[in-house]
Amino acid sequence: MSSAALMKRRWRALLTTLWKQRVSYLFIAPFMICFTVFIVIPIVLANALAFFSFDAISMPTFIGWDNFLAILTQDRIFLQNAIPNTFKFAIIVGPLGYSLSFLLAWLIHQLPKRIRDIFTIAIYTPSLSAGVAMSVVWLVIFNGDRIGYLNNFLLSIGVVQDPQYFMNIMIIVSLWASMGVGFLAMLAGLQTVNTELYEAGAIDGISNRLQEIYYITIPAIKPQMLFGAIMSVVGTLKAGAIGALLAGSPITPQYSGHLITNHIEDYAFIRYELGYASALSVVLLLLVYGSSRLSFRLFSSKGEE
Repeated sequence: MSSAALMKRRWRALLTTLWKQRVSYLFIAPFMICFTVFIVIPIVLANALAFFSFDAISMPTFIGWDNFLAILTQDRIFLQNAIPNTFKFAIIVGPLGYSLSFLLAWLIHQLPKRIRDIFTIAIYTPSLSAGVAMSVVWLVIFNGDRIGYLNNFLLSIGVVQDPQYFMNIMIIVSLWASMGVGFLAMLAGLQTVNTELYEAGAIDGISNRLQEIYYITIPAIKPQMLFGAIMSVVGTLKAGAIGALLAGSPITPQYSGHLITNHIEDYAFIRYELGYASALSVVLLLLVYGSSRLSFRLFSSKGEE
């Protein structure tokens, strides 16, 4: 059989399979369309545009690896501020927020079922309304040039506009709003743990709650722990709206809260150097991917690696 005939036969078999499973594909079509339009296509375009010089008006000009070379050799703000601030923010907010998510999920799981949902909603709500809250509540509290109850006091001590405290404020606000889907996943995982495991553990010598958590609970909810870790890593590395909202612009006071996403917004929407901004987004994508792989290695079982 010729290669052309073989290829034609394979395509016919594929189309036959697709037609038999048409109802299943119809159900997943809305997600796949949204995923392709808003995730796949932007990533492909960003990777392609990273090799061009583009100001959103003129035609793109191919410059090869020049954007990436400029990131590593000429962008002082990126190397001295954006990278250190992003890693500092991620190292503090990521593990601490992740630990708080697990601790609060475990504590809520110990409550009676009739009040468990109330506490779950109370803890999860800030992550849903974080954007609105940061735009209204936290700006009133922290931003010195707006009317608010504490503005005079904050102006007198210079908390927000002082670069020494700006990152600390960002971390506090981020931790307040960090109980997101990772928290819900851990809480759901805790509710699926077989209670007979704890009884067997008590027979085997486990004598306190800490030993139960370490030897039974965490191994039993590893998939949920992995999901929470990846969401925490992605959320902290792509953070940037907090500093922009508190400062009123993507540029924070003396770049004290300048994260990689703020740097991308600076070049994309202020300087209109879209090719360079795309190169920065590719660097951020690689950082997120590497951190996610590290989280996968830490929390996945041997059979999943």
